[in-house]
Amino acid sequence: MKAKLLIILIIMATHISQSCSRSADDIRKPAVAGQFYSASADTLANDVDGFLKSAGVSHADDVRAVIVPHAGYVFSGAMAAKAYMRINPAREYKRVFLLGPSHKAAFDGASVDNQFGAYATPLGNVEIDINVCNDLLCADSVFCCLPKAHDGEHCLEVQLPFLQRHMDKMPPIVPIIIGTQDLDKLQRVAKALQPYFTADNLFVISSDFSHYPRYDDAVEVDGITGQAIEKASLTEFVGAINDNASRNISNLYTSACGQSPIAVLLMMMSDGGGLTMEHLGYCNSGDSPYGDHDGVVGYHAFAVTGGKAEGGGAEKDAAFGLTADEMRTLLGIARRTIENTLNGNGGQPCDTTKLSETLKARCGAFVTLTSGGRLRGCIGNLVGYRPLYVTVEEMAKSAAFEDPRFYPVRKDELNDIKIEISVLSPLRRISSIDEFQLGRHGLYIVKGASSGTFLPQVADETDWTKEEFFGHCSRDKAGLGWDGWRDAELYVYEAEVFGEAGGE
Repeated sequence: MKAKLLIILIIMATHISQSCSRSADDIRKPAVAGQFYSASADTLANDVDGFLKSAGVSHADDVRAVIVPHAGYVFSGAMAAKAYMRINPAREYKRVFLLGPSHKAAFDGASVDNQFGAYATPLGNVEIDINVCNDLLCADSVFCCLPKAHDGEHCLEVQLPFLQRHMDKMPPIVPIIIGTQDLDKLQRVAKALQPYFTADNLFVISSDFSHYPRYDDAVEVDGITGQAIEKASLTEFVGAINDNASRNISNLYTSACGQSPIAVLLMMMSDGGGLTMEHLGYCNSGDSPYGDHDGVVGYHAFAVTGGKAEGGGAEKDAAFGLTADEMRTLLGIARRTIENTLNGNGGQPCDTTKLSETLKARCGAFVTLTSGGRLRGCIGNLVGYRPLYVTVEEMAKSAAFEDPRFYPVRKDELNDIKIEISVLSPLRRISSIDEFQLGRHGLYIVKGASSGTFLPQVADETDWTKEEFFGHCSRDKAGLGWDGWRDAELYVYEAEVFGEAGGE
């Protein structure tokens, strides 16, 4: 029989300060008021209202994301309005994630603006969700806060007046400027944002399209790019960008300046969920009385709608299967990592040539150590930011030598220690305790900067009801009190649990 253990998990979400130097009480002043849009509040309100009124698009209750242009309003305001009018203004989103490309700074990552408490426009201030910004900065090293990426940037700022005039209740924002085109880094950005990609939040993807070809070439190129996006396929989108570039069209600088934020959106949509990409309209700067046909910029409007009903409990978690050989490989990696560290050879690299693609996939994992049936260490990552074999290496070392509840493992006790590994499925947001299944699901509770989790097997080691499982996790792990989970964000995941022989 498997020894009953009350596994006490510590999520060491150490929020190392990655904030910018300014106070969060500061207000970001408008950078392009009077240039891209009017600096007069009355004129700006009239302009935006006019665009919205003329958009000719009906509302939908289930808009998850929009792709909108970010040029001067005289060129792209009418197209931006089509995207915003698809959103039901009565919807109360928790927050709006603003993703756009960097026009002011070159850097290889994603910059989250937590240096201000709000963004100002002539229509008033828009609050920033500092807690979410800080959580993202701690989630993955791909995120940073680079002030010069935000200070003069227009691509997010120009979205705010439309949101302020259109939404009945303006939510706080999470401003993100993406400076990398590396697909692996973009995948890390998408994975960190995935838990927020729910019906509770709105994602605004800021992008113009073809830059500076002649009018007819722009129509052709933008048509190819738009059709690829409408298929909601990252492969199709990347293929269209590359195909356009290979055609040597005169003065075509880019097919989409916001290709990186668009790629992140398509990556988040790839998990399925019944979402649909809707194309709402197209024009380019040559269609404006202020533009010409010699060198134009293209503008598309898209909306992502639909999605599986949340709260019904019918959504099935994606299974992550490991073969017996893969399990033995991971257990061997964990044990060798501990042995090598004890012998002073902690830096020895793993031979990746013999690893399967499954072991190189990005998955969360916990490593649990027991000795004589008693817990000796347990550390893990919920979200897979690194390849699985690397996560197991790091968590094995942390469980053995860095769990603050125990002294570091000694060489003379290693033979008595048994290793258990829990490989985790991606997090899935739930809206009701009814969607949680004892013994199958692990629970992750998040509220502001506080979080905590129980692995699925905790249910096998206690006699708790679902309510007690939630209460203990909320109080003992997240520090939110017994009923704190009721107004927190709730996520579930599954774990494939396996251990060394003799560990039961």
